[in-house]
Amino acid sequence: MLTWLIFLAVLLIVLRYRFPYFLKDLQYGVQTTLVGYRLAKYAQSNPYFTLLDRFLETVSCHPQKTFISFKDENFSYQETDRQSNRIARALREHAGVRQGDTVALLLGNEPVFLWTWLGLTKLGCSAALLNYNLRSRSLLHCFSCCGAKVLLAAAELRDAVEEVLPVLTEQGVTVFLFTEVCETVGMETLSDKISLASDTPLPSDLRANVTFSSPAVYIYTSGTTGLPKAAVISHQRLWTMSSLQSIVGVCSDDVVYVNLPLYHTAGFALGFTGAIERGASLVLRNKFSASQFWDDCRKYNVTVMQYIGETMRYLCNTPKSPIDPVHNVRIAFGNGLRADVWRDFLQRFGHVEIRELYAATEGNMSFINYAGKIGAVGRVNPLHKRLFPFAVIQYDLEKEEPVRNAEGLCIEAPRGETGLMVARITQKAPFSGYARDLKQTERKKLHDVLEKGDVYFNSGDLLMVDHDNFLYFQDRVGDTFRWKGENVATNEISDILTMMSSITEANVYGVKVPGHEGRVGMAAVTLQNGEAFDGSRVFSHVCAYLPAYARPRFIRIQSALEVTGTFKQMKVKLVEEGFSPDAVRDPIHFLDEREKRYSPLTADMHAAILQGSVKL
Repeated sequence: MLTWLIFLAVLLIVLRYRFPYFLKDLQYGVQTTLVGYRLAKYAQSNPYFTLLDRFLETVSCHPQKTFISFKDENFSYQETDRQSNRIARALREHAGVRQGDTVALLLGNEPVFLWTWLGLTKLGCSAALLNYNLRSRSLLHCFSCCGAKVLLAAAELRDAVEEVLPVLTEQGVTVFLFTEVCETVGMETLSDKISLASDTPLPSDLRANVTFSSPAVYIYTSGTTGLPKAAVISHQRLWTMSSLQSIVGVCSDDVVYVNLPLYHTAGFALGFTGAIERGASLVLRNKFSASQFWDDCRKYNVTVMQYIGETMRYLCNTPKSPIDPVHNVRIAFGNGLRADVWRDFLQRFGHVEIRELYAATEGNMSFINYAGKIGAVGRVNPLHKRLFPFAVIQYDLEKEEPVRNAEGLCIEAPRGETGLMVARITQKAPFSGYARDLKQTERKKLHDVLEKGDVYFNSGDLLMVDHDNFLYFQDRVGDTFRWKGENVATNEISDILTMMSSITEANVYGVKVPGHEGRVGMAAVTLQNGEAFDGSRVFSHVCAYLPAYARPRFIRIQSALEVTGTFKQMKVKLVEEGFSPDAVRDPIHFLDEREKRYSPLTADMHAAILQGSVKL
């Protein structure tokens, strides 16, 4: 017996020395296998076992357990169930909502958002999660993508809805506001109808036809071109997303802090429905606040937090306090965390297991840095790659297309070199595409990648696999960049800018600013002959049509835009030149929030931006 113990001890030491990540790889393999087993079992169930059914299990087993904490109110699993019953009955009676319908939600981070989705799911419906920052044309576009005939909006967003109400009315859309009084013609109240509805359970046969492939929710993504697109998230895909909490180590006793927008995958699927999958409690905040973050964590005894790269930097930039490490947060999961911020966070706020992720809302693959290697977005695991084949292929940045060999197949990038991340589309890893947009769905597919006839999902991201099998995000390709935690589609911004009669062409791109995550928006524009740049008018225009994160922070005035031989706008040189008035001869203006105009960018202002004394 002693000999065997010595042998095992020596074996573990050898494995730890030669294969330092062996145990973590093994643990991850076991966790993903268990998750896969559960999802396979759900897929074979009849009727299909959805996340709603998982929620109702917890309601039955732990009815008084706190599910949602919001401000100074707590709502148990049972109370949440009853509230969702009222909403479902009110919508069924007054909106005529039935199984298979899609209902659009224009709501902020509040409990009624969660209750409403649960209520719609009880009716066998799907929900389209509209970004409440959108206005006018963009809002109408997103609404039309999902095919909804009912819009539910928060009372505080009435003005945004009124702006597009004539078009909605013309299309036969019914609009409800979560309020008890509304005098606007064409809008109906909903809160009063909910309060009068019964909270008794709804019969399950109302959702009897829901299967694993039925749409559960539509989440909007900027993609690589054009206006936002509605990614179709099936019940199967939502289960996969929600299981991430299980893989990173969250359990039913945890308290998950959700302060990211619920219209995003992170807030909704990884936060809200992830907590349902675990049977955990969640703390909901209407928006992220760096100054209140740790106070909230201490007040609600938060044990699990979400992040995007920007939010972690904001936390590290707050004034230091002796009680910074005093909290119970043990796990932080999210994406976009820079290596330097990662180190600063751990040094300042104590030991927290950080689980950096890589995924795409509409994509069919995801990676988790379960080993905690600072700077990496994931790790290549043999089991993972066997079940969900992917590849990092060589990519020509000038031609903006994958490199192919003489046989027409793509070439895998060697270890340590940057390439395009693609994932094979299979029955286990499907790509549902975008609602009512077959063209954009097909654009995300790559054919004949490693074999003739195969089809892969094109992530649009450049990654690198190092010699230790860790994945590192390098950059985005195409016409999208990331700012303030949002994907910004440059084509949409170009269209908005050229709506102005004074601007003839616009080429939008992202530039790096020291000390900031992602890229800040910049536009090179040409003006109509004889027209002068009117900074006040352009400021008013972009504020009216674009959410804050999508507004170009810099505008460069050019006499002509440089294009390729096939008349594609060239961005590489513009990105390299950046926004320095010393390096760029063209006039540059910056978005001046204080003066409410685009003001000329001087050398002093440029220096102030680089020093971080001017907020972007």
